[in-house]
Amino acid sequence: MTPPAATTGRNDTSRGAIFTMLAMLGFASMDTITKWMVADYSVGQMMWVRYAVFCLFAWAVVRRRGLRAAARSARPALQFGRALLAVIESAVFVLAFRYLPLADTHAVAATSPLIVIALGVLFLGERAGPARWAAVGAGFVGVLLIVRPGFRELDWPLLLPVAGAILWGGYQILVRLCSRTDTPDTTLVWSAFVAFGATTLIGPWQWIWPDAKGWALLLAIALLGALAHYSLIKALDYAEAGAVQPYSYTLLVFVTILGAIVFGDIPDNWTLGGAAVIVASGLYTWHHERRAAAKAAITRD
Repeated sequence: MTPPAATTGRNDTSRGAIFTMLAMLGFASMDTITKWMVADYSVGQMMWVRYAVFCLFAWAVVRRRGLRAAARSARPALQFGRALLAVIESAVFVLAFRYLPLADTHAVAATSPLIVIALGVLFLGERAGPARWAAVGAGFVGVLLIVRPGFRELDWPLLLPVAGAILWGGYQILVRLCSRTDTPDTTLVWSAFVAFGATTLIGPWQWIWPDAKGWALLLAIALLGALAHYSLIKALDYAEAGAVQPYSYTLLVFVTILGAIVFGDIPDNWTLGGAAVIVASGLYTWHHERRAAAKAAITRD
């Protein structure tokens, strides 16, 4: 059976935006439950269960085409590295949730769209004007407002969301690269099975048998994660990485609301101010580049 041709960079920003926001809602809900569970269960165990269910989800999506056919990739090394990077990034954020409030973690992680913009220059051949680099610099200032080195005790957990944001930005770039040669189904299969293989090396050795409520929450985490990852894969298949980045900021809104409702965590003024700078810098870049693209289109016509 010949696999269907891979998409080669479709440009449907509207659909990309919808899938991005659905992914962010899924991630926010998953992270809220994860923070609740991480006090009682190990990071390795939670991720092992999550990716086991993710494998079942991937199989259900591609069963008509066939798992072997769906897994056939034009760039297997890239797919493997991308999937492994996602596991590491997820583990870093789960560990951060153990020590930090949801809103604080994601306020720093909100720099990832700016990281995507910067990495897009290096790896996707995208253009970088002064406005783009100014936004990246402003995003860094926003992180400094949140972390406030020299004005607050710089505990090591504050470095976790910084590392996670860098890894998350790199992951999105690799997803976009994979979409140039492979279908979303192929990327989904590699995401699920590579991650499950990696977490199998750790999860069983940290196992604590869950009760009925624990199983329900672990399965909810797994299903939300699977749906969110697939939505993001679809978003980056429909639209360019830079085009959908502004919609990634809805994650910060979702986790702030959920964190306040579930845990009573209200961000302080420094965190809100830093997050506002980060979001504003990203939205400015997006608006600036849309205007530039419109002018270029008028010039061509």
